[in-house]
Amino acid sequence: MDPVTSGILVVIALVVLMAIGTPIAFALGAVAVGALVLDRGMGELTYFGETFFGAVASFGFVAIPMFILMGAAVASSPTGRDLYRSLDLWMGRLPGGLAISNIAACSIFAALSGSSPATSAAIGKLGIPEMRKRGYPDGVAAGCIAAGGTLGILIPPSVTMIVYGISTETSIGRLFIAGAIPGLMLAGLFMVWTLIACKLAGGYNTPSAIVEAAAKVKDNVQANSRALIRVIPFLVVVAGILFALYGGVATPSEAAGIGAFLCLALAIIIYRMWQAKPLINIMRDALRESVMIMLIIAAAEIFAFALSSLFITQTVAGGIADMEVNRWVLMGAINLFLLVAGFFLPPVAVIVMAAPILLPIILEANFDPYWFAVILTINLEIGLITPPVGLNLFIIKGIAPDIALRDILMGSLPYALCMVLAIILLCIFPEIVTWLPDLIMGPEL
Repeated sequence: MDPVTSGILVVIALVVLMAIGTPIAFALGAVAVGALVLDRGMGELTYFGETFFGAVASFGFVAIPMFILMGAAVASSPTGRDLYRSLDLWMGRLPGGLAISNIAACSIFAALSGSSPATSAAIGKLGIPEMRKRGYPDGVAAGCIAAGGTLGILIPPSVTMIVYGISTETSIGRLFIAGAIPGLMLAGLFMVWTLIACKLAGGYNTPSAIVEAAAKVKDNVQANSRALIRVIPFLVVVAGILFALYGGVATPSEAAGIGAFLCLALAIIIYRMWQAKPLINIMRDALRESVMIMLIIAAAEIFAFALSSLFITQTVAGGIADMEVNRWVLMGAINLFLLVAGFFLPPVAVIVMAAPILLPIILEANFDPYWFAVILTINLEIGLITPPVGLNLFIIKGIAPDIALRDILMGSLPYALCMVLAIILLCIFPEIVTWLPDLIMGPEL
């Protein structure tokens, strides 16, 4: 069977398995094993165990469960509540200020947790009911949280950036720096659209909340200042981790381990989480997400091995490389491919499978690999708030089950367009990505 036909059948089988609810890792593994056995025979199964376990045997992957544990410690503590209350005090008086403060809270919480689902859940549980109570439309309330949650895979430290760095053998520290300014820029675009959406809907000055706050302004300032003080130690830990990475003081795995320990200790000390139950819940959540990501990475490696063995990846890569088109047309085709893949697969799976294939093509076209990492990440963020997978959409639906999924989707789509605008801006001004890494770590040779 020729590689093109094999590729079509593999894609159809994968889509069918995911459509009937098969977990991503099992779908990838089943399709890969089935394709290998049908094409090469049962003897191919001898490579299964070696490839599966070899995919996650890299020391660099130790950073993933450690960063996840760090995020779980933050997400399971009242840190999100304190952060939300503090920002609401200072920004809640602006027209649409409560929604804007939710985006700001998502941006900061993303840096603390490094996880899009954790960010959406932690801030959404507080922000969505409060916005609805103050009269915000359901679409605005749900959309700004769903979109704000996507910043978790871009603003450092980011688990997906670690996966990209290991998959492409690029510097994880440099990837973290590269994502900082684009992450803030994207948060700014989200805030601008939120303000516009609130203006179009009539504006939200939340007068009743302001009158109530004016009567208790001293108490509110004191209470929210104390809440902000409780958040600051966690921000210091994140800053210390980034300094250790950028300064070459520690490897990503070492920095992640120290960060996880410190965030867990801070959660216990600051919020008095002495009981066994919250600590068990933190470990359970971290273990569950870590195993899920590691299974996806291992299964995606098996899938990539199967595609390579069937010469599907070589055929696709060769076809892309042989396209005699302008390099920006090539970049457009790659982004279209990533967009479609992101509709069906989580970011980690897409990166493990696609990044090693696309990197040589990107370098041949004279694109910066770190710039491309940011473009790829923003592109995959779109998949988090668009169907059929749209992980953040379903998290918001779980938080606010009485909001129609259509309203959540329609409220999120303008933010997807903001991400497209961000990609265009980064294509026009690549220095937005490359300036800070070159300033801190020097130009790459």
